[in-house]
Amino acid sequence: MARFPAGRMVDQLAASIPIDGFVAGIAALAEWPDPEHVLWEPDFEVLIVDLLDSADDVDKLLSGAPPDQVINPADVRGMLGVDWTGDLTKFQERDVARLLSMKHGANFSVPGAGKTRVSLAVFAALREQRRVSRMLVVSPKSAYEAWAEESQVCFGEPPSVQILEKRPAANADIVLVNYERLDRSLGVLSDWLKAEPSILVLDEAHRMKLGGAGVYGAACIALGPLSRVRMILSGTPAPNGAKDLENLLSFVWPGFGRRVVTQAVGGGNLAYASSVLRPLYTRTTKHELGLPPVQTRIRMLPMPPLHREIYDALIGTMSPRAEAESKDFEALGRAVLRLLMAATSPALLVEGSSAYEPLSFQVPPLDIPEGGPLWPLFRRLPQYEVPPKYQETVSIVAANAKAGRKTLVWASFVRSIATLQTLLSPFQPAVVHGGTADREEELRRFREDPDCAVLVSNPATLGEGISLHHVCHDAVFVDRDFQAGRYLQSLDRIHRLGLAAGTKTNITVLISEGTVDVIVADRLAKKLTFMGEILDDPSVKKLADPEEEPALFAAGMDQDDIHALLAHLSGAANRQELL
Repeated sequence: MARFPAGRMVDQLAASIPIDGFVAGIAALAEWPDPEHVLWEPDFEVLIVDLLDSADDVDKLLSGAPPDQVINPADVRGMLGVDWTGDLTKFQERDVARLLSMKHGANFSVPGAGKTRVSLAVFAALREQRRVSRMLVVSPKSAYEAWAEESQVCFGEPPSVQILEKRPAANADIVLVNYERLDRSLGVLSDWLKAEPSILVLDEAHRMKLGGAGVYGAACIALGPLSRVRMILSGTPAPNGAKDLENLLSFVWPGFGRRVVTQAVGGGNLAYASSVLRPLYTRTTKHELGLPPVQTRIRMLPMPPLHREIYDALIGTMSPRAEAESKDFEALGRAVLRLLMAATSPALLVEGSSAYEPLSFQVPPLDIPEGGPLWPLFRRLPQYEVPPKYQETVSIVAANAKAGRKTLVWASFVRSIATLQTLLSPFQPAVVHGGTADREEELRRFREDPDCAVLVSNPATLGEGISLHHVCHDAVFVDRDFQAGRYLQSLDRIHRLGLAAGTKTNITVLISEGTVDVIVADRLAKKLTFMGEILDDPSVKKLADPEEEPALFAAGMDQDDIHALLAHLSGAANRQELL
């Protein structure tokens, strides 16, 4: 058992070893003192032989030798069968050819490059070759629509697509299941995969980046070896560094994927690591999509004096009047999420009547009293100021609306979204978050209603699977967290394949000076640089160094404008109450 450090003794004569660790250490069995009595369960022996053959394929690819079967991109269309009706771009044909040549593989093309269609083409070709007969797709719920629609478009006689409920239908050609449901559906999905040769696709595979240490990853790793072909899709495969990539590739090649990444990145030379790993995946870059470049800018916003004093108290830099209540502020300031809220407005930390209650600002604002305790001022902060991030967001949306442009506003916290919904009400905002009752209607209104000039959402809800690039070319990040993959996914909602030539896409990131926002920006820049270098993609690295520009509201909508707008909204609310 010393040769299998990932395993554990179950009792004196039995051990349990994860399959990834078992395959990695299988050479230890060659030294078993009684080799004739090493006995294999038949199905498991077939599985291990297949995994070892796959490892040989990996070694060939990494050594520079061609795969056993090299598919020419020009031959791809002829391999898809007469029922295939979908168009493929040149880079999609190339990606299909690479994936078919590798048997198991990874598609790390940028979001919006058509990874869903490429996967369906791989499935069509494998089905024509009778190597597989059906496909299991693990994806976020937001991607279900894309898989169903693409299946209708790409086949003359569309395959039967089923969203998993209790158990997959025996006659389903494609079964869709989300990561949240995967663990409790392992039994029925295992039986379905073993019944007929199948391809298992992990869409947005970075969802299982924790590998066996996470619930999603453990479930994926358990199902992987039961499939005839394994494939992962992710435009952001290493959002936090090499460990994420190790876990993704260990799903594709159990026992070997982790070792390959560790050896490639171990020396710290990312250019070398990129060249070593390149044979194991296909990637279409932003440049290959032929999209107009995206303009990313950072706007540094100074905090008002009271905001500054409260934020400093939260992180332990106490003003004289904060010292008396230091324990209260320190308790609030311990959590990173709370600091992220406080960088926008400390008022978000004060519990409201519900999670959806917006901040209510005083018009005109009260004068800040000199002296006295800070804690009561903190609890009534909206009576003294409107946060600069909200002022800047309103100014940007107003300027875009005047120019006939729609704006996508990203905010992480539901109360912040609710507050922005109120402040932006003259622009008839659409709003989508986890508690939205009819998300599809809100998206339809943003896309189709000319009077709806802004959509407010959070990346956790809308960061994946939604295309808005036909109607919106401006995005504002009110705040960001440390998740580089989520940030990149959010950017690609409005910058993806199908964007009209010459379109100007503008991304504005709002940062409160001297706050955790600055730390987030620095960490995201490092993660984007790593990802860009490991994937050899200059477009990702460029995002790590955005331009800085001055705030807009000082030259456009000033504080008095904001207060006038709030007075108008307050008056409208009062009139509604009278009615």
